Amino acid sequence: MKKLLAGLSLLALSVPLTGWTAPVDDAVAELQREWEVIRYQTPASERSRRFEVLAEKARQVSATHAGRSEPLVWEGIIVSSLAGEKGGLGALSLAKQAKALYEQAIGINGKALDGSAYNSLGVLYYKVPGWPLAFGDKAKAEELLKKALEINPSGIDSNYFYGEFLIENKRVAEGLAYLERALQAPPRSGRHIADSGRREETRALLAKTTGK
Repeated sequence: MKKLLAGLSLLALSVPLTGWTAPVDDAVAELQREWEVIRYQTPASERSRRFEVLAEKARQVSATHAGRSEPLVWEGIIVSSLAGEKGGLGALSLAKQAKALYEQAIGINGKALDGSAYNSLGVLYYKVPGWPLAFGDKAKAEELLKKALEINPSGIDSNYFYGEFLIENKRVAEGLAYLERALQAPPRSGRHIADSGRREETRALLAKTTGK
């Protein structure tokens, strides 16, 4: 279970920073930047505490901008990351909270942020344990991850997480192809930290899988 939940902290989103109306734009971009710094530039011993603070900030942003899906997606990402840092049974309630946030975001606009709510929810479905402990479901996970790929076929995150899912489910050849696509994904504006971190994770998974 610890291994499954630990993967939740790897979540990231393909978030374009243009096309929104302020102040949602600024508020969500700030959550995004803070998440990246915590996830990729903060010592592991400090991440849980800092994600807790950021989760409360995200909750306030979602409440302020009720009716918008973007803050809900980022709140879910932050809560999922906190679950990954905590691990164990105590993280399951956080995973369920993140699931509800993603579902609410999809209900408003599932295509927002290049379909990131579908991608993030799909990751939850294959990272958490199944019944009776939690809601894990491989078939549902694949359905959601494929939906994210339909919306954002060239995205680094959508390709990485589907590739990881396939490899973890013994579909190695398919999975490697998606990891290679992730490495070829175009850079995201304002996402240098996240892109660099995701590419490093992609290369590490490729090396672990192929032994090269």
